[in-house]
Amino acid sequence: MADDKLKVLFATSEVAPLVKTGGLGDVSGALPPAIAGLGADVRVLVPGYRQVMEALKTKGRAAVLPALSGLPPAHLLASKLPSGVPLLVIDCAIYDRPGGPYQDAAGRDWPDNDLRFGLLSYVAALLSASGSPYPWAPDIVHCNDWQTGLAPIYLRYTDGRKAKTVITIHNLAYQGIFPPEAVARLGLPKQAFGIDGVEYYGNMSFLKAGLQWADHITTVSPSYAQEIQHEPLGMGMQGLLSHRRAVLTGILNGIDVDAWDPDNDPYIERYYNASRLAQKEDNRKALRARLRLADEPEVPLFATVGRLTHQKGLDVLADVAAELIGFPAQLAVLGAGDAQLQSRFLSLARSHRGKIAAHIGFDEGLSHQIEAGADIFVMPSRYEPSGLNQMYSQRYGTPPVVHATGGLKDSVVDATPQAIAAKTASGFAFAPLGPETLLAACRRAAHAYRNKRLWRQIQKNGMARDFSWQASARQYLQLYHELMR
Repeated sequence: MADDKLKVLFATSEVAPLVKTGGLGDVSGALPPAIAGLGADVRVLVPGYRQVMEALKTKGRAAVLPALSGLPPAHLLASKLPSGVPLLVIDCAIYDRPGGPYQDAAGRDWPDNDLRFGLLSYVAALLSASGSPYPWAPDIVHCNDWQTGLAPIYLRYTDGRKAKTVITIHNLAYQGIFPPEAVARLGLPKQAFGIDGVEYYGNMSFLKAGLQWADHITTVSPSYAQEIQHEPLGMGMQGLLSHRRAVLTGILNGIDVDAWDPDNDPYIERYYNASRLAQKEDNRKALRARLRLADEPEVPLFATVGRLTHQKGLDVLADVAAELIGFPAQLAVLGAGDAQLQSRFLSLARSHRGKIAAHIGFDEGLSHQIEAGADIFVMPSRYEPSGLNQMYSQRYGTPPVVHATGGLKDSVVDATPQAIAAKTASGFAFAPLGPETLLAACRRAAHAYRNKRLWRQIQKNGMARDFSWQASARQYLQLYHELMR
């Protein structure tokens, strides 16, 4: 089958830049145009949240969607993403409300999330089977996380021609668990509530349904695909995932290499690239001035950007921060999340003025300035399905220190003597996660930083790596073709 004939419906609960709460939004905004750029006919399906409807420049009625018992009536609208990829939007009153895609303004889950994402799954299945009210019929329906996990089981109980199904796990910790009564509300037959269906420890799980019945399962890095087949990262699904390992593939996410380009980044003080790395120093000076850190050119500046949560392992970084700056070194932290962690970093910044800076909140510009201005990026995640900042950091000549897990393990080449000799070293990896192992890895990085020739080589190795979405898109396209065969 020629690439230009392959039709892919990419079903997702968020897509940047219209609606985004995390990495799924970034993937949904970047992967479909990359696959389309290789010749496939890709369309993205997303709920018509209020912020999506307000952001659409044009929209036309594409189809009336027949109601399924228990689900509200809806229409299908057609529009386009800024990338030019066709966008299909589910227009339904159930999505028209303030707040985010999953929670209200107070951070409480919407009580009808089973119906909201049951509808998304149902429409994805409806458009992928014979009898669809929309004239375009996909060969592949690509589902993402629990919010579209019911699409494969809806198709399981559908007669006639139907698309092949792929489900991508972006984070296995989120499983879409609801009480068993939701099965009837969602128009699924009674037999769907079984061990080979949606039943999960007495409740129903959207994600389990997808993992059970999709033709293929992918995760966002090869190492994560292995890790989730065992405890503890299997999160209760390890038995099923191990059983289906023959159809489980890990494909490392890419990054937006246009938005994250030190040679053309509007947020940073001065552009630079691998042949003009000396100009990175201007960004370091500007970052130190903004964060009120002491101007100490010979002292390495460590930094981290991200959610302040247990998953990200930043409690371990807080544990060693006082020792870290004794190298000597400096530390910059940007993020928000756990109130106790926020308080810890703010307290550290007050106690070590000029050495530690903490900015609580999300600031896109500052995140770019940190990638450009820091010397070493720290990412001690307990688990990390893919991760983005370790790739941004290498692209910006800011070698990362990472816990060797998931996508971090797959995307950072540890600076071992062998990797240094082969000129492939791009960062510093350690395991297991703990205060001593993190501190030892940071000490290795600080030691390498003092060797200017070695440091330049590690920076250039990272900057030469290809983290573009094209590499990921080629692997997905190959997988689609294998399914069609």
